[in-house]
This record gives sequence, structure tokens and C-alpha cells, in this order.
Amino acid sequence: MLTKDSKIYVAGHRGLVGSAIWQNLMSRGYTNLVGHTHKELDLLDGVAVREFFDRERPDAVVLAAAHVGGIMANSIYRADFIYENLQIQQNVIGEAFRHGVKHLLFLGSTCIYPREAPQPITEDALLTSPLEYTNEPYAIAKIAGLKMCESFNLQYGTDYIAVMPTNLYGPRDNFHLENSHVLPAMIRKLHIARLLNEGDYDAVRADLAKRPTSGIADPAKTSDAEIDAELARFGIHADRLELWGSGTPLREFLWSEDMADASVYVLLNVSFKDLCGDGKEVRNTHINVGTGIELTIAELAEKARRTVGFKGEIVWDKTKPDGTLRKLCDVSKLHSLGWRHKVELDDGIVRLYDWYLNN
Repeated sequence: MLTKDSKIYVAGHRGLVGSAIWQNLMSRGYTNLVGHTHKELDLLDGVAVREFFDRERPDAVVLAAAHVGGIMANSIYRADFIYENLQIQQNVIGEAFRHGVKHLLFLGSTCIYPREAPQPITEDALLTSPLEYTNEPYAIAKIAGLKMCESFNLQYGTDYIAVMPTNLYGPRDNFHLENSHVLPAMIRKLHIARLLNEGDYDAVRADLAKRPTSGIADPAKTSDAEIDAELARFGIHADRLELWGSGTPLREFLWSEDMADASVYVLLNVSFKDLCGDGKEVRNTHINVGTGIELTIAELAEKARRTVGFKGEIVWDKTKPDGTLRKLCDVSKLHSLGWRHKVELDDGIVRLYDWYLNN
């Protein structure tokens, strides 16, 4: 049982979810927290991770660190996604066990489920048919992580709980044009398109200086025409925004601070025995975390367009992949454990854009 004095290591405490988990723990009075940046502790370095656990001896671990990205990044950097995530998980979960850590929370993703899983997707859909090709390496790594947690629990009696969040968005999101997730990517692209539409190249340069692209080394020394050409690579134009796919896939979105609240709730209130059921074979003890509410990507884009105030149109490039056509979580297990989301999407999009403008 964790107390307010328990030392909790949050791996990935500067990331989208990790930072929100850190703040959530602090707000609940859990102030004995440990976090290190990638520069301070490379989780790919097994020796460094072992030395960290030797030194800190945490009572609990939240593994929110991962190599993540959107559909473009997953398609291009397939080896990085499987190798780095497997390494991080092996090092952190393995050293947690070696050092007697009884409580661990592992964050995965609902991309673990088959491309054509029955909807809404229950936890029991895991490994029932082929995965979505575009993010298969990442999904396999996350499946390995949740099975590692489950297996340690079964063999050694630990409480290593795996939670599988749906698509997340929120403060400190990644807005990089080349490797961000769908909603922050939309928000930033629409914002820049609005600035182009208004002819405000000074503001465009300021945006690119804050979050650079690979094609512009110094926005201040780049002409308007060169900026237009670079942004066109990402479908950003003064009169339109071009987005990948058909816009028809359905998606579910969860505010990152809600995800953090669910994570901390599970860490503090749920044990492995609560998830085992009464069958002979114990499997799929992970927990879906989401809202249970979906909309099309085109509907999402229109909500974001109205929030940002872009007056141009949205054009869909159907030569590009859609990814999984539908991916709605069944969150009945989570609800039965006593937690529900609080932030609805319309409010969340406004909050996300406000955060972007202020940061």
C-alpha cells in the first residue's frame, strides 16, 4: 500500500502524460517524487537504469516514457519504434523487479488491438487478429510490455498494472510538424495556415523559430516564398490545409490530465487481483482508458478549424493511408473500477489551442 511518503519514480515526467501524472500526484499530497530528463538518465542504457535504481530505490514506478509519434513517423521509423520501446520497457520494468518494487503502472496504447477488432474494443480483443500495418512495430512493443507486467504478477505476485489510453491530447503536447499526433498536428497546421491567410509572415517566422522544421534553419533569413514552399510539404497553404487520408476513420480522444487522473487512480486503488476474474487462464488484465465517445477525423478537423479561426478549406489527400478505420475503447472495466472522464472534446480543443498560443 502506497503512503504519502512513498517514493514514486515517474519515467517520462516531462512528457504529455508523465507531466500530468506528476502534477496529479503532487495535488494528492504525494510529494516524494523522482524524475529525470533523457539527458540525465537515458532509459535505453541498461547500466544507467540499473545504477539509478541502485541509488534511488523507489517504492513505485510509473512508466510513462516511450518513443511515440503519429502515422507518418510510425510508417517511416519502424525499427526505432519497436527497438527503443522494447529497450525502455525491458530496462525499467526489469530493474523495478530486481529492486523489489511492488507497484508499477505501465502506459501502453490502444493501437495494441487488431485493425478489424469488434467495436467498441474490449480488453479481450487483444491478439485475436492482425494489427494495423502502419503502427505494428510500436503495437508489438506495447503488447510485450503489458504481457511482461502480467507475467511478473502471475509468477512473482507483484502489482504491475498496464493501462491502455486512447488518443491523447493536452498541455505540453508535441506540435512538431513531422512527428506529432493527429490533434496537435491539426491545431498547429491550422494556426500557421490562418497566419498565412492573414499575410502575417512575422508570426509564421516566430512559430517556426519556436518549433523548427528540418527544411528551415533560420526563419528570420528565409524568404516568404521559401517559407511557403517548406510549409507546402506539410499541406499548409494560405487558402487550404491538406490532411492525410479520407477523413472518414473514427477516433476517440482523451484529455491528458484526465488520463493522468485515471492513471493515478489505478495506481492507488487497483491491484492485480481485482483484474484476474475467476477463469483458469488469467490474461488481458490490462485496462482501457478513454471516453467511449468517437467522431470522424473530418469532424475533428472541422472542430479544430472553427476553434483556430482558419477561413480556408480542408482538403483530404486520399492517396495517403487512413490507418485503422475505427478504434473505440470499451471502457466498462474502467467504469466498474470507479473512474470516468471529465473533460469533453469541444472544451479540450479550446484548452489545447489556448495552451499552444501561450507556449
